Amino acid sequence: MSKVIVVKIGGVALGSSDTTMEDLVCLQKQGRSLVVVHGGGQQLTGWLSRQGISTRFVHGKRVTDEATLEVAAAVLAGLTNKEIVAALNNRGGRAIGLSGVDGALLQSKIEDIELGYVGEVVKVDTAILETLLAAGYIPVIAPLGLHSADRPAEAPPILNINADSVAGEIAVAMRAAGLIFLTDVAGVVDRSGKLLPRLSTHEAKALLASGVAAGGMIPKIQACLRTLATMPTARIIDGRVSHALLREVEGRGGGTTIYKD
Repeated sequence: MSKVIVVKIGGVALGSSDTTMEDLVCLQKQGRSLVVVHGGGQQLTGWLSRQGISTRFVHGKRVTDEATLEVAAAVLAGLTNKEIVAALNNRGGRAIGLSGVDGALLQSKIEDIELGYVGEVVKVDTAILETLLAAGYIPVIAPLGLHSADRPAEAPPILNINADSVAGEIAVAMRAAGLIFLTDVAGVVDRSGKLLPRLSTHEAKALLASGVAAGGMIPKIQACLRTLATMPTARIIDGRVSHALLREVEGRGGGTTIYKD
């Protein structure tokens, strides 16, 4: 599985003019082994709002109470996941959707009491991914985990996990050849908003410590740093650019590269 590329996509990939699905199918037909991890924060916030449930974030991660968790499971593993799988299959790809609960793929525990039912991955069981990849499918993973460690009797069996963190953990577990984050910004930027095309481990950590990297960029950079244990670089690119993923795999992408010191 050393040639696997893990691609994390967000809501930008669901837009009518987006080319990410087309690129994924093209890469699959070229013989690339792909694992897709998706978020769906905008869709989830919208559904929560319809239910009268407020949304709050801490360090780029959604605080998840029991009501939020129920909606997250329905939206992320249900509607969002199946929309992506349908888009890939309708374009001639071969994709199967699942969450981290399926096959005990993502085994997790509560990350921080302040975040509520938000999970931290303690183990990735890659067996189901290896089976699907060997059969020629793109696994499309919703960021929910099995609450398998340190679980109080009254706690739910499922935890909401940040999708960026999920992508990083899966990339490490599979010793992937690459990790690519498709975002709705140009990449990592400095305090003035200027794109930073390359960041060393030290520089990336400094951006986090100074607060220059904030909000949803925090877990992306953290995940990139995590994967540098098993790969030399990780990438954060602008998914709004036409055929951004295809250009990236062909070595023509922009964005930010995070590399080992």
